[in-house]
Amino acid sequence: MNKLRNILTITFSAMAACMSQASPTSSSEQSSHAVIKRLIGDRVDEIQFANIPKKNGHDVFEYEVKNGVPTFKGSCGVAICRGFYDYLKANEQGQVGWSGSRIAIPEKWSDTPLKKVVSPYKYHYYFNVVTYGYTTPYWDWERWEKELDWMALHGLDMPLALVANEAISMRVWKKLGLTQEEVDAFYTGPAHLPWQRMGNITGIDGPLNDNWHKGQVELQHKVLKRMRELGMKPICPAFAGFVPRGMQRLHPEIKFFHPSWAGFPEKNRTSFLLPDTPLFGKIGKMFIEEWEKEFGKCEYYLADCFNEMDIPAPKDDKEKRYQLLAHYGDQVYRSIKAGNPEATWVMQGWMFGYTRNIWDYHSLEALVSKVPDDKMILLDLAADYNKHFWKTDMNWDFYKGFYNKKWVYSVIPNMGGKTGLTGRLDFYASGSIEALNSKNKGRLAGFGFAPEGIENNEVIYELLSDMGWRDTEIDLDVWLNNYSASRYGTCPPEVTKAWNLLRKTCYGTFTDHPRFNWQFRPGKVRKGSINTSPEFQQAIETFAAAAEQLKDSPNYRADLIEFTAMYVGIKVEQLFARAMEAEEMGYSDLRKQAAKDGLKLLKALDTLLESHPTLRLSNWVALARKHGTTAAEKDLYEANAKDLVTIWGGQIGDYSARIWSGLIRDYYVPRWKHYFDGFDTGTSFDMPKWEKQWTRAPGLTKSEAFENPVEAAIALIKTTKEAKVPVMDIKAEAIGGWTPAQVGVDWKTVKWNLPAKELGELKGVRFNYTRGQHRLEIRKVSLIADGKTVATDEHMGIAGIPSKKNFFNLKTTGDLKGNNECYIKAEVRSDGGNNSYGQVELVK
Repeated sequence: MNKLRNILTITFSAMAACMSQASPTSSSEQSSHAVIKRLIGDRVDEIQFANIPKKNGHDVFEYEVKNGVPTFKGSCGVAICRGFYDYLKANEQGQVGWSGSRIAIPEKWSDTPLKKVVSPYKYHYYFNVVTYGYTTPYWDWERWEKELDWMALHGLDMPLALVANEAISMRVWKKLGLTQEEVDAFYTGPAHLPWQRMGNITGIDGPLNDNWHKGQVELQHKVLKRMRELGMKPICPAFAGFVPRGMQRLHPEIKFFHPSWAGFPEKNRTSFLLPDTPLFGKIGKMFIEEWEKEFGKCEYYLADCFNEMDIPAPKDDKEKRYQLLAHYGDQVYRSIKAGNPEATWVMQGWMFGYTRNIWDYHSLEALVSKVPDDKMILLDLAADYNKHFWKTDMNWDFYKGFYNKKWVYSVIPNMGGKTGLTGRLDFYASGSIEALNSKNKGRLAGFGFAPEGIENNEVIYELLSDMGWRDTEIDLDVWLNNYSASRYGTCPPEVTKAWNLLRKTCYGTFTDHPRFNWQFRPGKVRKGSINTSPEFQQAIETFAAAAEQLKDSPNYRADLIEFTAMYVGIKVEQLFARAMEAEEMGYSDLRKQAAKDGLKLLKALDTLLESHPTLRLSNWVALARKHGTTAAEKDLYEANAKDLVTIWGGQIGDYSARIWSGLIRDYYVPRWKHYFDGFDTGTSFDMPKWEKQWTRAPGLTKSEAFENPVEAAIALIKTTKEAKVPVMDIKAEAIGGWTPAQVGVDWKTVKWNLPAKELGELKGVRFNYTRGQHRLEIRKVSLIADGKTVATDEHMGIAGIPSKKNFFNLKTTGDLKGNNECYIKAEVRSDGGNNSYGQVELVK
């Protein structure tokens, strides 16, 4: 009996020990346990968790699986989650993405030797201030929780946390004496809030009501609580100087600035309070106090006073300029410090490369000179733009390590939430190593990425999140095979071949704003900016060839749909370009056929996208409407959400163009159909009016998804490949050209002689730019025969890069003859100077 009692005691003791090991105790263990449980369910109970110390202030994770027992350790919740995700991918057992996740852990965990990783960075930064407009404005807690899990698994620990900014600032405005009407006039609709916060606009699609503020405060409490549980270091908003217009009533003695931006009218301009006014410091202190009263202490605060704005400081008197900038920087920091003496000022550095003509070395040096080195972090936001778009020195070299301030290396892989495929994978797999090894790295403290919009180009974010935890370049051949196997379950040869082609095309180029021509207002753009090369199309065909093997993979299905959207989009761009060209040159029947074929393909593409998890307007609209408590509120939020991805406002329409179902069938297709129909009816289509009415009309038309989207995608690729772009029977012959000696910045009339025998066959003339620094503008072209004007075409055309409406219709009857002088004359000028060369062609 005693022997049995001893055996039982030992058994229960062992069970207790195992249960103790499996049960997380510290907050790091508990938070990571919860994230992983939401991913793999009860199998999380098979894992042993442990907390370990940081190394020199940097986060650490380690893991091993011995005899089928997995152990994951980390210095915080994020580090443990990152370790778990590293294990999943290393063993090709899963991937977590926005369009879907794959988890395939075997019944027995794969034995894995001990792996330990110390991040080379103290911070892992995430988000852009405008991500809160282009992606997150209408997120609820369910969507935020998914993103926070994604962030933890991808090792991101320093996110912007800007929810409920307006609820706090409203309290400040009220305490200062502003009326509700004055406050209401200040705020925009939710999707436009980032630009209101940056001082670009006010009043668009507003106001915000109490229900909105209350809901955002509740949401932010949940978001910040989860971030802190995971060991994240949220960056919260601070006061940056932008105030309601009503502040002028309260302080008539202060001079407020009203900067213009993107063509918005004066009524939508903000009031900017310079940092050197005592009121700036007062408001800054009040805001921090109100924020921390509601949400608790925050260590990092974001304040951007001069983003995409000129500096209110003299340009000619450099000494005074630098003194004033030093004072501005000092006062911004003091306004934060007054509210929280331990706080660190975080400033985004888009302006470092974008407006380097304003922010020269000494101007930025002056701005940060009086801020303690340990109380400031500079976000070097766009290293990819420096390298591949602006083609300038890297900021850390130009600013010599950022003046001993801590800084974060960052890239911006996306502008506006656009869904076109682009990005230099080779750069994202190596660029940060250049910074780590630079003699000017200074106090490089972090790595991150700041996309304007997410839920696109997922391969880039997987790659970047891996780079945030390593100090060597990634071998893309190996990495992409692992990426594909983790994502789909295997990596067939067709997928490997497809990636090799993609790396030479869309993922081997950096495109600032990837859009097809059909995503712009009709007639505005002939050629879009998305890669349309034959190699890109071949890559998609090759990827589709793996369908038989991968058809049961949800992630493959989603990617195939997305790639097919690119494939179809290319052919539609070609068809619409030909339709516009045909109309200009008098081939109406050809225009009708090209337009008809393009519209038909777009409709089929829209139906296919209905099966994609994220590329649907219905998702965007549903999130927006969910925030409304009345029918009127729901309609208002829907209109605001639609505005952002279509008309936007001011002069930046179609900036946030998305290749989404619903948006294609209800917006792009009818907009182009109205445009093409106008050629037949001869009536003018009021496009701006129609666009505005569309955003204000609630709801979407219904669409039935394909029963088998993989088969539908394969069929659509085949149909698209077989669709022919109509060929125009055009003969063109050069009759002359233009040089700098013939043109200038003022309008001139230029003549080109024409053989009389050409009169009967003439369709018109085309102006082709060949070289030079300046484009040619043409506004009127006439055909003269025997001293009489026999044909004239008046419209504004451009010969340049790109050319636009550069054909002029001078079609003549077959019996037209000329006995004496015949010539073409055109009213032209060169834009900005006379360095322009080109040819003038007769089109027959």
